[in-house]
Amino acid sequence: MSAVAATPPMPLSAPLRRAAHLLPLLAVIALLATPPLGGEGSATAADAACGVLVVWALVRVLREGVRPLTRTAALVMGLPVAGICVAAMGAADPGTAVAGLGRYLQIFVLVPLAVLLLLRDRDDFRLAAAAVVALALFEGGVGVVQYATSTGASYMGASIRAVGTFGASDIMGMATVVSCGLLCSLGLALDPTPGASRTQRRTALGCAAVLLLPLAVSFSRGAWIATAVTALALLLLSGVRRALAVLAVTAAATVVLVGASGSGTQLLQDRLASITQVESAPDQSVTDRYTMWAAADLMWRQSPITGVGLKGFPDHRDANSSIALSSGSDIAGAGAAFKRQPLLSPHNMYLLVLSEQGLIGVCALVGGWAALLVSGVRRLRLARRRGTPMDCALVANGLLIWLLVDFFYGDIGGPSTAVTALVLGLAAWWALAARGSERP
Repeated sequence: MSAVAATPPMPLSAPLRRAAHLLPLLAVIALLATPPLGGEGSATAADAACGVLVVWALVRVLREGVRPLTRTAALVMGLPVAGICVAAMGAADPGTAVAGLGRYLQIFVLVPLAVLLLLRDRDDFRLAAAAVVALALFEGGVGVVQYATSTGASYMGASIRAVGTFGASDIMGMATVVSCGLLCSLGLALDPTPGASRTQRRTALGCAAVLLLPLAVSFSRGAWIATAVTALALLLLSGVRRALAVLAVTAAATVVLVGASGSGTQLLQDRLASITQVESAPDQSVTDRYTMWAAADLMWRQSPITGVGLKGFPDHRDANSSIALSSGSDIAGAGAAFKRQPLLSPHNMYLLVLSEQGLIGVCALVGGWAALLVSGVRRLRLARRRGTPMDCALVANGLLIWLLVDFFYGDIGGPSTAVTALVLGLAAWWALAARGSERP
């Protein structure tokens, strides 16, 4: 009898051991649904779990005593450190700069690197993706209830905006989580490999269809655009024929879900139509965004190489803004009293990095993201040629594409920021992990 035939079946305890191995990562995903520990603006349980995740990955590397990263991976993952440190040294307020330095290193270096080191194979990746889908279903369910019962954040005078457990102060939180869960489901469903499980595909496609409704009632135009662009990219990467079939099903499901949204249908239509009116008849939020984009551009022109310093945008905003900028955005609902929230960033990650970190920061940070995308797509094409499963490739590249598109309309900040780090970590594992034993 051959050695393969004589191999005993995997014990039932194997999934439990795998879950224990990934427990710090799964804890970060689960704790994203919890509110800030000390109230609005403070650290969250997910941030604390991120620290545990980094320490856990470091201990595993030291215990194994092997080279954890390839040279390419070390270069790509370490590249943002240079721009972040230079910007921190050029900040006017040392205390704010140190806090910003820690936050940037956490989101763009340490946590993605920990995820890259912790994931051992495709099964680990699939379990992490499934956890993201589970979180999205939970947050989406809370959001739909908020919409149906008018207990969400305030939107156009009605408390119907779905924000999940993130609250009115982080209106993009639920939309971000739901978008990532939808794309994870779509990537798992679109695997064209003949040996892929039909049950897994159908379940994943069903989850993606269900998540369309909470994404719609989040009223987040940026999330809508990023999800639509990414979904189209995934469909094309998985095959043109499959793309046409899924597009038809998705269009039908969208009509049914939006039609079932009740009294808010007109608001959804108006919100969707406003995407095409950003030039002819922009609302105040769009005007504020354009004004802050112009302010970020002026800051960069004043200090093109190093920027105005880490966390320096709020201090230089008013001096570089026109009178069209409002004093802040109104937030209310979802358990929060009415208040004005100050505008502390340009709501464009690229312009935020350009204004605060200059060309050094943009080349280091955005260059690293571009390297991840190029390497990830190359490995996807290689997997297609070899006939190996493509679900992990589609999920990783889809999440990264979504993030890069969404960064045109948003940036980091709020309790949901840890999602950005997880997305970069999953993308980094697919793009950079050594493939000999599928272990970095």
